[in-house]
Amino acid sequence: MDSAPAAGVGPSPASSLFEYRDFRLYQVARFVLTLGTQMQSVAVAWHVYSLTQRPLDLGLVGLAQFLPALLLSLVTGYTADRFDRRKVLLCCYATLGLGAALLWALDASGSRSVWPLYGVLVLLGTARAFSGPAAQSLVTHLVHPSHLARAVAWNSTTFEVATIAGPAVGGVLYGVIHARGVYALCLGLFVTATLMLARMHVRTGRMDREDGSWERLVAGLRFVWNRKVVLGAISLDLFAVLLGGAVALMPIYAREVLHTGSWGLGLLRSAPAVGAAVTAVALAHFPLQRRTGVVMLACVALFGVATVVFGLSTNLFVSMVALAVLGAADMVSVVTRMTLVQLATPPEMRGRVSAVNMVFIGASNELGEFESGLTAEWFGAVPAVILGGLGTLAVVALWAWRFPELRRIDRVDEVRASGA
Repeated sequence: MDSAPAAGVGPSPASSLFEYRDFRLYQVARFVLTLGTQMQSVAVAWHVYSLTQRPLDLGLVGLAQFLPALLLSLVTGYTADRFDRRKVLLCCYATLGLGAALLWALDASGSRSVWPLYGVLVLLGTARAFSGPAAQSLVTHLVHPSHLARAVAWNSTTFEVATIAGPAVGGVLYGVIHARGVYALCLGLFVTATLMLARMHVRTGRMDREDGSWERLVAGLRFVWNRKVVLGAISLDLFAVLLGGAVALMPIYAREVLHTGSWGLGLLRSAPAVGAAVTAVALAHFPLQRRTGVVMLACVALFGVATVVFGLSTNLFVSMVALAVLGAADMVSVVTRMTLVQLATPPEMRGRVSAVNMVFIGASNELGEFESGLTAEWFGAVPAVILGGLGTLAVVALWAWRFPELRRIDRVDEVRASGA
């Protein structure tokens, strides 16, 4: 049974969200899990680069985690609609713990090959592929619909705060206890997150009551294609971050451009989350009221400009400021897009539509890492980042022209599941 109150309850201040017990537990579990994931990502990136010294191998880290989301996208979304979303997440969290244990074992064995690491990353990518749609859809069961925009913003705040602390802590700890110690700590965090999730009372049940078929599996893709405002929002993020993302190249920047160590990598990875977290807190208390579509497009353009500045910088402080601005701009797009997608989608289809959204997000992030690694192998790290930022600006201009529905959005809560 859902822990959210009856539909008649009206909106209230953002702090009232934490009166929902399951929402509190979920935020703690999400924070702990994200903290571990971010620590682990820094350790894996530095671990791989220390073994090979090749930009392409950093790109393959992203590709290994993206492929499961792409290949399983129809199944993962349907699973989130077919089964209890909390139970799906429990299985995924446990699998992430298994992956951390395997990473620890590989490092403890003294192996110098990166291919077993890629195999574990495929396992982690599979768990994330199933957890993404279930996690996005679960939030709607934890609070009243009138609180959803604020809940999404707080959800993003939790994620970003953990994303600030995780890379910084992971980078420092890597220099002290090396990859093996970081992987062991991550295992403990993943177990803790699983236990917190197990304490939640919410039971989402089976949202989609009909038997599975090919038509039902592809329904999410068809829905997104037909709802141009949803297609425009998630594809904007896909191509903007796909081109403008520089996360995969941060180990190169930390070591060869800014001349720092693993601690510098941790600071660079944390900087976007600082800007994003501040913005998410602001949006939780003061959500966008008017001209939402124009603001989102402008913020994605700012993301591209900040990427170019980061690419040109040879100073750690300037680089961190540019990345903080990048994260703040991206957060406006994230909150707007996630709220829009949830409000524009019928409840029984949110898992499948979220799966499509997660493929787009995965393509922009993990596939973007592969694109960055590949272009850095061809042109060098600095030209690859600069060209990517300029590509993001071109995408914004094209999408503003191609998706007028997106540009014309005034209030995001006016976009309903039954609307155009």
